[in-house]
Amino acid sequence: MDVVALSSSRVGNSSYLEPAIPYLKELFGTRLIDIAFIPFATVGSFQDYYEKVTEAFSGFPYNIHLATSQNVKQLLENCKGVMVGGGNTFKLLHDLYSTDAIELLRTKIKEGIPYLGWSAGSNILGGTICTTNDMPIIYPKSFKALGIFPFQINPHYHNHSIQGFNGETRDQRITEFLTLNKNTSVVAIPEGSALVMKRGVVTFRGEEGTRFFEVDGTVKKEVVQNGNRIDILHSTQERETGILP
Repeated sequence: MDVVALSSSRVGNSSYLEPAIPYLKELFGTRLIDIAFIPFATVGSFQDYYEKVTEAFSGFPYNIHLATSQNVKQLLENCKGVMVGGGNTFKLLHDLYSTDAIELLRTKIKEGIPYLGWSAGSNILGGTICTTNDMPIIYPKSFKALGIFPFQINPHYHNHSIQGFNGETRDQRITEFLTLNKNTSVVAIPEGSALVMKRGVVTFRGEEGTRFFEVDGTVKKEVVQNGNRIDILHSTQERETGILP
């Protein structure tokens, strides 16, 4: 499996999808290929989203095709690559289920079709979307996601405390999840970084270290630096839990 999971479409003041540029040739190569772009995470216009993506990648020799509810399965069958954009993770998963495309997408990734996701498009690579940062603006058929990675994803990771703010930090939210889901782990990726999977090996890439959370008696947090493997840190298997529908 060849997968790149970006935390975000931007980092700091970068241009749109600039963090993806270093990975494109590595993932999709340099020849002309057809790539399906799945925009289901947006609540706005699919066409507008598609135009933003194609403009950002205009310097590459790819035919990027817009997936809709009518053609998504056909595109997945015929294209040689997949891009899944960010937005709202609940909306993305809802549309993948409602179009009956989620199983086909999982199969194509496991068969080796190159996959690029950012934000919500990365979130769905975990076992569930229960560690998303998004509001549940729509209810998908299930919280179960693609299960390509053997851990949960938390994109846009930061753990800053704001003076006078009394809500939970990101670490506290992740700890809550793991308290009720002890047999899994969470990889929290800061903006501007990515998880790269090649032939089952998952490495972290980014200037700021990613955070790996798991339960070992209590919730533990480990910092993983650029270039280090993450898949071997995950010693337990995903399982269904009582909090999932």
